[in-house]
Amino acid sequence: MDDTQAISGRSEFQAAVRAALAEAAAAGWRELFLCDPDFAAWPLGERVVVESLEQWIGARHQLTIVARHFDDVPRRHPRWVQWRSRWGHVAHCRALPELSADDVPVMLLAPGALVLNIADPLHYRGLLARDAASTRLAKERLDAILQRSIEAFPVTTLGI
Repeated sequence: MDDTQAISGRSEFQAAVRAALAEAAAAGWRELFLCDPDFAAWPLGERVVVESLEQWIGARHQLTIVARHFDDVPRRHPRWVQWRSRWGHVAHCRALPELSADDVPVMLLAPGALVLNIADPLHYRGLLARDAASTRLAKERLDAILQRSIEAFPVTTLGI
């Protein structure tokens, strides 16, 4: 496989997400990060995506989902929300309410394996890279953003 692949549209982005999650399941990557202002264009609710996550997830794996907010996620991705209810102990959601949507990257990162980074979210143009330097830089950028995040989107909500 090439070290880099250009992404030039929403359908290519969604196909790259599906392929990356299928690869994560096959390769058993230890850690995944998904980041987007609101995950509106992600195929998280698709059966094939949830099946890939189901095959990938396990006690030694960690999924971190970072968004500006999760307001519409339950409506847009109910299948994924149901999946996460079983895996909330290793699938963590973090919110960035103080950042603007433009300050939240659109990214899928498997440290040391690949990064799907969308530089132009309006047109879904970006790059899928597999080199160590790209994944390291993406992890550093994500770490800086995570420092500003708060826990969000609890698996269960308690009422009185």
